Amino acid sequence: MCVEQYLRREQCILSDRGDKLGGSAQCACDSPERAPQLLNLLVLSGCHGDMTPEVLRERVCLFMVLELNMSDTEGSRSSTPQDQGAAGAAVKGQREELSEAVVLRGIFRLGKKSHDVLLTRTCVSWTSITPEHPTAGEASVGPSGRLLLRDVFAVKVKRRRCVGQSSGGAVLGLALFWARHHGPRLKEETLQLLNASSEHTQLWYNTIKDLLRDLGGRPSFLKVLINPSSHRKEAVHVYREHVAPLFKMAAVQTDITVTEKEGHTLSLMKECKLDQYDGVVVVGGDGSVAELCHGLVLRTQLDTGSALENPRTVSLPLGIIPAGSTDIVSCSVHGVRDPVTAALHIILGHVLLVDMCSFWSLGQLVRYGFSSMFGFGGRSLACAEKRRWMPSSQRRDYAVVKTLARLRAEDCEVSYVEARTSSPEPLSDKTQDCDQDSHHTGSEEEAESWTTNQGLYLNISVMSIPGLSPHTPRGLAPNTRLANGSAALISVSNTSRTQFIKHLKRLGAPTGQLDFPFVESHAVTAVKIQPRAVIGSEEESEEEPIQSESSTFTTAQSQKSTFPWNIDGELVHLRHEVLIRVHPRLISLFGQQVEQAESSVSCGCI
Repeated sequence: MCVEQYLRREQCILSDRGDKLGGSAQCACDSPERAPQLLNLLVLSGCHGDMTPEVLRERVCLFMVLELNMSDTEGSRSSTPQDQGAAGAAVKGQREELSEAVVLRGIFRLGKKSHDVLLTRTCVSWTSITPEHPTAGEASVGPSGRLLLRDVFAVKVKRRRCVGQSSGGAVLGLALFWARHHGPRLKEETLQLLNASSEHTQLWYNTIKDLLRDLGGRPSFLKVLINPSSHRKEAVHVYREHVAPLFKMAAVQTDITVTEKEGHTLSLMKECKLDQYDGVVVVGGDGSVAELCHGLVLRTQLDTGSALENPRTVSLPLGIIPAGSTDIVSCSVHGVRDPVTAALHIILGHVLLVDMCSFWSLGQLVRYGFSSMFGFGGRSLACAEKRRWMPSSQRRDYAVVKTLARLRAEDCEVSYVEARTSSPEPLSDKTQDCDQDSHHTGSEEEAESWTTNQGLYLNISVMSIPGLSPHTPRGLAPNTRLANGSAALISVSNTSRTQFIKHLKRLGAPTGQLDFPFVESHAVTAVKIQPRAVIGSEEESEEEPIQSESSTFTTAQSQKSTFPWNIDGELVHLRHEVLIRVHPRLISLFGQQVEQAESSVSCGCI
């Protein structure tokens, strides 16, 4: 018997069954034009295959009662005739909008209960059918849920397979894989829509795949660079165990290169055909990230013929899979050191434009980067680099303690250009003077007002990103953002060792990181740091006792006098004045804007 014949035969039975369901069911069954539509819905949903005529009849009647109850509920929300008319018009408009937006509608089991599932171009929504049998009581709208397609990164057909069976199998339904936010973390979740009809499941599968493809902005082909020597040499393991399965599930193709030595990434960026990729991914620490960012910016200027002083924005987004010891850049755009979170941001196409800095010495470009430290930050890194054989955490703690024991201030001259939107803190009673300098940005010539301070500094930091990490949840520069067009200049004047240690410990606090009289912070667009004298030199043995300042001052122009700089976690020795300029939104990174990093560890060295 065909469906149409069954419907005609059962038409009269529906009206008799309505007596048992109350007046609303009787009214619903008096609308015979709705019965074919609802029955057709069951046929398209694939839910009629295993139903007996009695169950099928009850299910059609249930949908009719459910629709009528929802209509009565919406129509009775207003008390006056005018309100009822306005509400009715609003409901009608919403229904028309919904009917235009709905792409598919069907019945699926979520868990052990049947749900009415709607698919639009932006989301999947479901409503529990309660009760599932009309004879069990009055029909009503049950619990509902909603999943945005922008959070879905893969959809698969769920099948039942025997042991050893690699393909085929009975269709069980769909599995939607999506990313759930748990604070800054992204975790993989699965929504299972169960339906035994292979035709219905395949229709939904193809439609959802097309909708995900139409979202745009998601990469399909990535260049992946893995630094096997980063941190504990776990980069390859991190990628294979945590990242590669997600890329495969999301149908993201990859071209993988394992770097062999320092500078390999930079040479690849110069020679690789980048136009065939939708993004570049680096698996490593801050050093690997810095080298790749520097290479991408240089490659963009080479391709566009732009001057290094006024670089063009890098259009190819960069993804960072953290596999280093600190991963400051990764934490600043993800809020957490988690390879799964980083991979999901890449798959979902979450892209941010981020400010960068250029570092110059004697008119020559040193590199492009995000952050730099001069003084304590540079000397502690130089001490740590001499003990690469030690575990990273022990090496870091040893270097901090060793540098604190030999703490000394640098005599230097600091000049900066205040950002226009900045609110500078009051300056200390240091020698200040202003001079004018011209700087060309694009086709416009702007007059820069330079403010110059001279004195002894324990540490000077210039950071275009907050510098978040598990040790510093609010960042090394909590007063800056990823793309505010300025950098944070944080200078720590000469003070006692005890006060400096308090400053270091306060960096891990939630507030008041810079609330010290010897700490100044400014939002700047350009900085010049000119070392005027150096105490000793880098060639002197660390085992030698510290001499007095008066007997060890040498000029910065001495051939043996170099100053260690910490630029994005990389040690750079420079001898002369360093000019740092901020370039707004120079590079695109996969990630999200975060205010605070997840704090999982604390520094126990001080």
